[in-house]
This record gives sequence, C-alpha cells and structure tokens, in this order.
Amino acid sequence: MAGQMIEFTANGGTTKGYLSKPSSGSVPGVVVVQEYWGLHDRIKDIADRLAAEGFVALAPDMYHGDMARGPDEAMKLLMALNIDQVATELRGAAQALKENGATGESVGAVGFCMGGQLALYAGTVSADVGAVVDFYGIHPNVKPDYSKLQGPVLIICGDQDPMSGPEPSGQV
Repeated sequence: MAGQMIEFTANGGTTKGYLSKPSSGSVPGVVVVQEYWGLHDRIKDIADRLAAEGFVALAPDMYHGDMARGPDEAMKLLMALNIDQVATELRGAAQALKENGATGESVGAVGFCMGGQLALYAGTVSADVGAVVDFYGIHPNVKPDYSKLQGPVLIICGDQDPMSGPEPSGQV
C-alpha cells in the first residue's frame, strides 16, 4: 500500500502532505506529524502502515519540501518553524482527512520527537483532533494549552532519557 502527495487547504492557501488510504470504505483518520528530519520515507511508511490497518492517514509536510541531512540542520529547521502557521496547517490536515474519507466527528494525531509535541499541540488548536499519541515529544517553542484538549492523550517517553523524560532538558 502506497500513498501519494496531495495538496490541502491551510493558511488561506494550500500546503502539501502525504496521504495514505485503505483500499476501501470510510474509516477513522490520523494526522501523522513528522520528526525534526522532515517528511521522509519513515514517516510515509508509518502513514502507509496505518492505512493498512484501516485508517486514512495524512502526514503534512511541515518543512514545505525541506529535509534535514544532519542533526544541526534538523535543529535549524525545527527552530525556524512558524508555530502559528503550524497550527493552521495542523487544522487544515485534520479537515483534509475528513475530505478524504475519514469518518467520525474527530480524527487522531500521532507524532514522534518534534512531531509528538506538535501532535499534542494539534489536540489543543484543532476542534477536529479528538485523540493524541505523543511519542517523546519535545519542541522548545511549542507550549500547548492542555485545558483545550478534547479527548484522550497517550504520552510515551523514557523516564531515563534526559532528552524526553518527565522533565526534559529542552534539547532535541
């Protein structure tokens, strides 16, 4: 199962993301938020695997075509994110899932590292995100308002990992 790049509405214009759908039927949707490396093949594979399990999955390209080739470049891309723009793109991705066959009143969001924090953020800025799974999410400039979460949240982090434990160092 392989998805495809699509354009969807966000920020008063369009942006791109990787959409993967199951072979048939209307099913739940999941926003898959990239790591700080960019929208690379591993994230696309996660979207494809979710589609194989019966979800419509959309991974928005938060870096708009840029891809990090090393940790320093990845950190620069992470720090250059416009968080207000990210919020509108996450809202747009949730809406795009509904336009592409996702059922239900809300969709889920899942992310890893930077994407974990942004998935959690999506749950606070989009009325269409009703559940979040955050895998060791960190981003020093993203401060979700947890009172705005509208559904269940699962946070997975290592309690012995200085980068993402209960009191992360703020590093990525």
